[in-house]
Amino acid sequence: MGILVGLIVTLSCLLGGFVAMGGHLAVLVQPFEYVIILGSSIGTFLVANPTKVVKDTGKAVMEAFKNKVPTQNDYLKVLALLHQLMREMRSKSRGEVEAHIDEPKESPIFQAYPELMKDEALVHFICDYCRLIIIGNARPHEIESLMEEEIQTISSDRLKPKNALQDMADGLPALGIVAAVLGVIKAMGALDQSPEVLGHLIGAALVGTFAGIFFSYGVVGPIATKVKSVRERNIRVFVIVRSTLIAYMNGAIPQVALEYGRKTISAYDRPSIDQVETETIGAGAGA
Repeated sequence: MGILVGLIVTLSCLLGGFVAMGGHLAVLVQPFEYVIILGSSIGTFLVANPTKVVKDTGKAVMEAFKNKVPTQNDYLKVLALLHQLMREMRSKSRGEVEAHIDEPKESPIFQAYPELMKDEALVHFICDYCRLIIIGNARPHEIESLMEEEIQTISSDRLKPKNALQDMADGLPALGIVAAVLGVIKAMGALDQSPEVLGHLIGAALVGTFAGIFFSYGVVGPIATKVKSVRERNIRVFVIVRSTLIAYMNGAIPQVALEYGRKTISAYDRPSIDQVETETIGAGAGA
């Protein structure tokens, strides 16, 4: 919704200002200029990126339009899940804990959080490191280093759509100039026409430069920034898991370990200690 509102405001101010100073909107209706610019831009995007990135870019753009980011309730669910797993690791045998992390889809602990189960990468991340913890041979600083490395890899993969869109935005002004040059070439072929005809042709050519710059800085660039913002906030959940489990490995009891994870949440979305306690106590009672 935020993207749509922003685009409406941008177009309203741009076109409204153009009309207010005496411009004619019909001059901007140059469909073939837009075909040249946008078609070439999409073509270069397909050339520069593998199929997986192309598909993920479409998914990332939809996430950006929907502003699909974790809410405070999502963070509470993650902390509650970690609390239950840490309690299991603290009080149950290795075999009993492995039953949960080896088959999370069959585990009543994981089944209590169906929304989290949709993020397979997060579930695998939690299970993999819980498995390393119960093995007992790894040192906390080694696990932390491994976690940081994996989070960097996840971050790099999930931000590839942003980089692809930004590259696309960077190339649009140049493609706008290409479209304008083609328009000027067309105008040069009509030098024997009247000044009115030549003026129209030159104006149509300049629309290409305008469109390239506008699509770059007014549409694709901002969407790329929004994709980055949304994806980074989703990656933050992995940081919460890392901080919580490392605190547990260093000897903190589950409730204290959760505080390490809670503190890594943005102040805008961070739940209070009381909210975390209520959520974890409720989850524990349910279990």
